[in-house]
Amino acid sequence: MIYLDNSATTHIDEEILDAMLPWMKDFFGNPSSAYALGRKARVAIEEAREEIAASINAHPAELIFTSGGTEANNAILKSACIESALTDALAVSAIEHHAVFHPSEWLADQGFTLKILGVDSRGVLEQNWYDSLPSEKTLISIMQANNETGVIQRIDTMRALIPEQSFIHTDAVQSFGKIPIDVQHLGIDFLSISAHKIHGPKGIGAMYIRKGIDFKSHQHGGGQERNRRAGTESPALIVGFQIAVRNAIRQLETRQQHMRSLQECMRALMKEHIPQARINTPEDSAICLPSIINVSFQHINDGEAILQLMDMAGIAVSNGSACVSGSQQPSHVLKALGLSDQEAKAAVRFSFSKDNTVEQITEAVLELQQIIASLS
Repeated sequence: MIYLDNSATTHIDEEILDAMLPWMKDFFGNPSSAYALGRKARVAIEEAREEIAASINAHPAELIFTSGGTEANNAILKSACIESALTDALAVSAIEHHAVFHPSEWLADQGFTLKILGVDSRGVLEQNWYDSLPSEKTLISIMQANNETGVIQRIDTMRALIPEQSFIHTDAVQSFGKIPIDVQHLGIDFLSISAHKIHGPKGIGAMYIRKGIDFKSHQHGGGQERNRRAGTESPALIVGFQIAVRNAIRQLETRQQHMRSLQECMRALMKEHIPQARINTPEDSAICLPSIINVSFQHINDGEAILQLMDMAGIAVSNGSACVSGSQQPSHVLKALGLSDQEAKAAVRFSFSKDNTVEQITEAVLELQQIIASLS
């Protein structure tokens, strides 16, 4: 199989799996237990916390482990509005992941004001977006890089544009480990990250909560994670997360260059072999991740058929559409960029990792060429 859906998840590295296994088999103690087996697990978790926090220039006390990006997003948005009562209004971009959109809509149903911020045809936040904030104490949630198109937002410019009482959250699940992240430079209050997008295990992520914020737990139970996220921590998953982060940071530049070369190769091959394709990922490398290319086809009626035929050819890709009640819906991200329903349905997202090759990219494009011709 040629796997080109790395924005959905990545293959876990053998080194990471090997590092996790002892914590499942031999060192299985509960990290909240006081005896030696539990203390050993606690030490491993705190060492991982220090290393992962350092990777984003945060203090270890500011990093809280979660089950992944979705939980982190939900916990931050809902706690900020309800448990912590930090805000009475939300502002989110029109291209947010559903893990931000859906809790935001739920909070709107509970009476909180919700403002959807528009984007331009590239997917970049519209100019003067800050003029329409609904409150002086708005929680602004803007993803650092979009999971469908790879477009990067200038999070670092936002702090100077908003009221002092407002808060900034960024979903960095797609960008973490692919571009540098410094929470101090970004000027943010909250951040969400996950392990399985960088060759780590599924089921583990983290949220950054800036020191000094009175953040109360959204998930209640025990006093784990400094009373900010109840539930027994998994040393195995956290150690796997730690090694994945270590490798991603050490190899950041090498991985960037490799994925950018694959992206440029695919872009050139698309233009040569499938000129009718619309490439939705901007060509400007300064505003897009190196790991994603999103393309759509105006004359194709059945986008799902593209994915199925690619799968039959042994190539795993995805599109920007979500399945709701069994029916394919146009991508809200691509519609926000101005694409028609048809184009937004007939979209294909290719996403690369350090493990992909130019040969795989070439084979995928040539296969896609034949599929598009057969469906036209």
